[in-house]
This record gives sequence, C-alpha cells and structure tokens, in this order.
Amino acid sequence: MTAAATNSVKLGLIGDNIIQSKSPRLHRTAGQLTGLDVTYDRLIPKDMGLSFDEVFELARASGFRGINITYPYKEVVTSKVTVSDPLLRGIGAVNTVVFDSDGPKGFNTDYTGFMNAYRSVRGTEQLGVVCLIGTGGVGKAVAFGLIGLGAQAIHCVDLDPAKAASLADTLVALGSQTRIEVFGDAVAAVDGADGIINCTPLGMVGIGGSPLPDDAMQGAAWVFDAVYTPVDTQFLQDAQRAGLTVISGYELFFGQGVDAWKIFTGIEIDHAALRIAIQGHLPS
Repeated sequence: MTAAATNSVKLGLIGDNIIQSKSPRLHRTAGQLTGLDVTYDRLIPKDMGLSFDEVFELARASGFRGINITYPYKEVVTSKVTVSDPLLRGIGAVNTVVFDSDGPKGFNTDYTGFMNAYRSVRGTEQLGVVCLIGTGGVGKAVAFGLIGLGAQAIHCVDLDPAKAASLADTLVALGSQTRIEVFGDAVAAVDGADGIINCTPLGMVGIGGSPLPDDAMQGAAWVFDAVYTPVDTQFLQDAQRAGLTVISGYELFFGQGVDAWKIFTGIEIDHAALRIAIQGHLPS
C-alpha cells in the first residue's frame, strides 16, 4: 500500500555516523508539502546495542513503510531484499528499501541522484576521464552513473585493491565504450583525469580529511564529493582553490532523497518547492 492510501508514513535511516543527516528534514518536509504525517527516525545500530540485521528486522516489524540505508550497510543489505531491476542488481548496493506485503524490495537512488547532480551543474558537458576514489556502496552506484553519462574512462581506486578490481570487472561486463582501469594509488589514478570523485567517507563530520593531496588536483576540470555533511568538505575547498568546477554532495543528497520519496510514497513532489522549503536547513 502506498502513502496515497493513508495519511501516515513511517520512515527511517540505518547507518553509522548519521547524527547530522538531513534526510529526516527532507522527508518530513516532503510530507508537509503533500499533506502526509511523516515520521523519519535515525537508526544507529551501535547506539541501539543491536546488529544491522537486528535493526533491519526491528524496522520491518515496527510498521516502517521504508528505510534508507547508508554507510557502511549498502552492500550488506542486498542479501535481505529483492531487487527487480537487473541493472541495480549489477550495482550490488541498495540505499532504499520498501517493506511490501510480499517482502522487502531494494532500490538504489544514489545512481539516479548522481546523474541528476552532474547534469544540474555541468549540463551536457562531457565527463572525460574520471578518477573514482572509493568503490564501496556509493562508489558502485556513482560508477554506474558515470557509465550512463558516457564517461570516456574510469580510474577505479580503493584502499582494498580487490574491491576496485571487482567493480572494474562488473563495469567491463556492461559492454559500454567506457575504458575501465584499476589503480592502487589515488595520486597515480588522478594523473590525466578530467573529473575527480570522492566516494570514501573521508571529509564527513567526525572523520575529516581528504582522499587526495590538494596539489594533485591540478589539471582536472571538475570534482564531485559524495559527502554532504559538511557540504564544504576539505576536498571541495581544495578543488575550489585550484579553480575546478565543484559538484556538492548536497546535490546527490537531494536527488537521491526525492527519488526515494517517490519510491516510498508513490507521490510526485515539486522539487523546486521542496528545495525552497528546506532552504533554511541546509547542512553546514
């Protein structure tokens, strides 16, 4: 049953380090704009003294319509849901789950959210060669988005070389024209890149740092940071000083959020009106 058939919608987010997540604000505000009573809870396994599996089952048994999944559980949750879209099964990561009567269904709005974020800032500009740092859950989704946007090449980098190699194999199997390469070092991988993407947790509130030395950005044209709390990460500050076009993680946050809202509720929402409504509550 979709939210169109009821006035109350119970939603939540499972992840670590999500105290400052703005997802509750986005979904509750969307509820206000569409006349729905929306609750949206932060569910942090370690703070609840439970495992991820236990929190997932608790949400399902407690009447949640759906949940968002974030770091570090986007890949873990895939074994607990049905993913009907073969493309999304290939991504191997889920960030949105709907609890239906016939079982939990998995979706990935990071994929569509990234594509929309890129287009919102760079329009139809070609991506060129892209250095993708971090090949975990969000990195996988962004990589599929890069393929969809027609990147010339993707340089995959991860602290775990096996993860980068696994993603590369998956991308090659798609049969696109995009050239896929694996690198063991971010500085080497960024050499000759037009775009640089951070899909690691580096830069998040409580973690900090940057995946790349600032002087390594010279020669690139644009950067994207999947981190959005804070919006102005060290990575993006360095990129701005280097004169690169910056795509904020807030754009991905907003894009994946409105796509998840449609999946949760089946109700269209005015994106511009939602942006305005939450304008005074942007992450800082």
